[in-house]
Formats: sequence, structure tokens, C-alpha cells
Amino acid sequence: MLILSAAMTVVTDLGRFNGPALGFSVNGALDQYAARVANILVGNHDNAPLLEVTASRLSFAAEADMLLAVAGAASTIRVDDYSVPHHTPFSVRAGQVVTVDPAAIGLRSYLAVHGSFAVPMLLGSCAPDSMLGFGLRLEKNQRLACNARPAPLKHPLFDLPLFQLGQVQRRMDRSPVIDVTDGPDIDEFGASAGLLFSNEYVVSPRSNHVGLRLAGVLPSRISSDEVLSRGVPVGAIEVPSTTELLVLHRGRGVTAGYPVLGVLTGPALDAMAQVRPGHRVRFRHVTLEQASLSQRERQLSIARLRQRTWEALHAHGVGNFDAGLPPQPETAPESLNHPEISLESRLS
Repeated sequence: MLILSAAMTVVTDLGRFNGPALGFSVNGALDQYAARVANILVGNHDNAPLLEVTASRLSFAAEADMLLAVAGAASTIRVDDYSVPHHTPFSVRAGQVVTVDPAAIGLRSYLAVHGSFAVPMLLGSCAPDSMLGFGLRLEKNQRLACNARPAPLKHPLFDLPLFQLGQVQRRMDRSPVIDVTDGPDIDEFGASAGLLFSNEYVVSPRSNHVGLRLAGVLPSRISSDEVLSRGVPVGAIEVPSTTELLVLHRGRGVTAGYPVLGVLTGPALDAMAQVRPGHRVRFRHVTLEQASLSQRERQLSIARLRQRTWEALHAHGVGNFDAGLPPQPETAPESLNHPEISLESRLS
């Protein structure tokens, strides 16, 4: 594809999972759910390289026939002069121009192409790392190599989707409620820890992929003991000052020396990836059991979508998948039988 416009678009995947053990940030798509969905919709494995578009326009000319999908923030998508729906596969012919404009709500959209992209890897991941100076940020007139395979699907004119896959897009809100479990240092804040759940917090424009800064009424630490630098998880809520909270995201360093008041759940971390500067958020306390069940519901939802999509793609002749990509529809995806998400009877 030939890039015509790309102000804030990078090539990424789900992250550098073996990076933290070596002192590197995990990085990867900030909205993991949306990135997985975009890849699933075009028949890729969940961790295939794709494009993360942040609050800006992406426009490119297709230099080969390709099957695409956009997930995440509800962007406006056009192929030449026609609008196409998001969160569903759509076909593009060589020579056509695809434009993805920013959404009214949400911050990041993810564009996947069937067959994915041929890009450099570091420790098995193409995820950008600003500390290492690694990663691919798209620029005008750049050519991005695709492993695209011709897809025998009709072009969806007049906003008609190729498939009816059911509810795929999750709800996005300008003032989301973010689920939080207790952090390891919550007792050090005494009764003031409850302030986290009774106040609104405003997202600062200084927020980025390393962490989000939020202004509001902050809990006060009652302990004067020094906090030693130690490992911190993605999603940790730190209290580094008296004016702002810091929610660590996927670009965070692997160690820190601030008290950790709480930790976001997986779905909550995805929601925070879509919050814009100036928006307000509220935090809601959940138990570890509730957080675990929520995560398993999300896994099961993704597994169901994968099954429906791959069956539909295979029925339309899109089935030339590489090793590790979708199996034939008569073989259930392995994740459907995984013991961790064999709770379908409880969740349905």
C-alpha cells in the first residue's frame, strides 16, 4: 500500500511478551480487544502486525486486492467515494483509495489486512518501543509491504456489510467507569483510599502510551516509609504526587518506586486506551474474582467471534491461512476448549 496521509499511525501487534523479563516494556496495541477483533475479522491470528491509528486521518492507495477491517473507535471509513462499515470485513481492489477519519468518541482505531504486513521484528514483536528507538511509524509517500492475498468478496456498496457477525463493537463513553482491583499498597492509604471511587478524574493532555495522568482528589498515603523500586504491572494506579494519579499503560517501565493504590482489570485497561485528554473517568472497585470472570467473558466472546468469522470467510473462499492462522471451520479453535474459558454454560 502507498501511504497518502498518516499523521499518527504505527505498525504494532499485541506486544513484546518476553520483553519485561529482559527489562523491556511490553508495549503493543493499547486497546488489545480492538486489535484482536480487527485481525480476527480478516482471518489473521490475533497477534499479527496491524496499524494503530491515533486521533488522526490515515489514507492510502491499495496496490493489490486486499481484505481489510477496522475496529476500535468508530472511525469514518471510505473506499474511494463510498462509505463502508467498521467492525466488519470489507474488500478493496487495487488502485482504490482507503481513508480512515477520526471517530467522535474514542481515540484509537486498528486496521488489519488479510495476510498482515511484512515488517521488522524485535524479540518476536513489531511493537514500537520509544526507549529503544524501534518501530515503524508511517509517513506520507511511504510504501508498506503487505502479505495481502486476493479475496473473492464483493465490494460492500451503500454501507452494506459482507457478513452479519452479531455485536462486535463494545460501547465507548466520554465518561467511562473503570474497574479497579486492590493494589499491593492500598492499606498505606487508610480510609482515604475510598476517595479513588467517590470522585471524578480528568485525563491530562500529558498522557501517552507509557501512562495516563489524571487530575482530581487524591488519596493520601499515611505511611512515611520509603517505597523501594520493584516490579509493577501494566494497569497499576500510582500516586506519585499530590496533584495527579498515574495509570501505567503498556509502554511503562518494568519497575517503579511509587505506591500502587490499585490495578486496572484487562477490559478496563482497553477502555482507558480510548479515553481522550479532557475527558472524565470514574473508578469502580471490583474483587479479583469479579475481574477474573470479566476477563474470561471477554476471552469467550473473542473465541465465539473467531469461530463465526472464520466460518464465514471460509465459506466465501478465504481460507488460505498460514500455519498458526485459522483452522478449517470443522475444527473448533483451540481456545474454545481451553480449561480457563470452559465456562460457557455459566456465561451464556
